[in-house]
Amino acid sequence: MKKLLVFDLARTGYGYLIIGTSRLQSAFLLGIRLVWGLELFEAGSGKLLHIDKPIGYFTSLGIPFPVENAYLVGCTEMFGGIFLALGLLGRLTAIPLIINIIVAYLTTEQDALHKLIHFNPDAFISADPFTYLLAAVIVLVFGPGTYSADGLLTRLFLRDPKEKLTKGPIRSLASSPIEKI
Repeated sequence: MKKLLVFDLARTGYGYLIIGTSRLQSAFLLGIRLVWGLELFEAGSGKLLHIDKPIGYFTSLGIPFPVENAYLVGCTEMFGGIFLALGLLGRLTAIPLIINIIVAYLTTEQDALHKLIHFNPDAFISADPFTYLLAAVIVLVFGPGTYSADGLLTRLFLRDPKEKLTKGPIRSLASSPIEKI
């Protein structure tokens, strides 16, 4: 009898823990988006304001089209940072940011990548682009959260987002006309 009571108390306590921490998810995502979104905005606008520095750096690295790539990186970081901080098109914004950061690793952090391949992640994790990559991947996987422009737009235009998204223009394979043939 006592074992059953302890088990029920543990299960109830764990349920409350899950509910409580789940409610922190959007606040956590807001914090990540604001901190790293504003950092990316600052880095991108700094590159665009002093464009000669990234152009020279890209030229020294042998990156093709250094002028165009400097503007591309600066704009991606600046506008991606704004969108990330606002939570506007969060998952879509994360994709070019992730690509941008992976290219940064491939061009400037090759030693960190080499060590990561040999199961020594310390250099990869301590490299400058890591926190930006982590923030972008978190937003890509979990979305921007309810405290975001995406969350606001969803609440304004979709009363029951799960129902409307499943009844959208994409039909399930079971109702496709091909199956009826």
